[in-house]
Amino acid sequence: VQLQASGGGLVQAGGSLRLSCAASGRSFSNYGMGWFRQAPGKERDIVAGITWNGGSTYYADSVTGRFTISRDNAKDTVYLQMNSLKPEDTAVYYCATGQSRYISTRRHEYDYWGQGTQVTVSS
Repeated sequence: VQLQASGGGLVQAGGSLRLSCAASGRSFSNYGMGWFRQAPGKERDIVAGITWNGGSTYYADSVTGRFTISRDNAKDTVYLQMNSLKPEDTAVYYCATGQSRYISTRRHEYDYWGQGTQVTVSS
């Protein structure tokens, strides 16, 4: 399974970015997906998750109301729309998937990880 994340960059506070993660190597539509982020000196924490069919989503409290996770199973791609960005959103963002159709907030339950994409929000 390969995951290719893209869409990161430098943006001013209040701005928006859309991350994409293209998957290959197995049937994408059978598995839940997650977005994590890791800031320097901090642990990698979940930001958002989505079930195999997009029917349910999860958001960390810190991004609820600002970020939206979605997926297009026809394109084997998951997205993270990030609005109203704050300097504290600065991190490397990773997409990930595991063996379940559903959402897990536990990092160790994700077996496959993308390479990460840097998001930097300036104040």
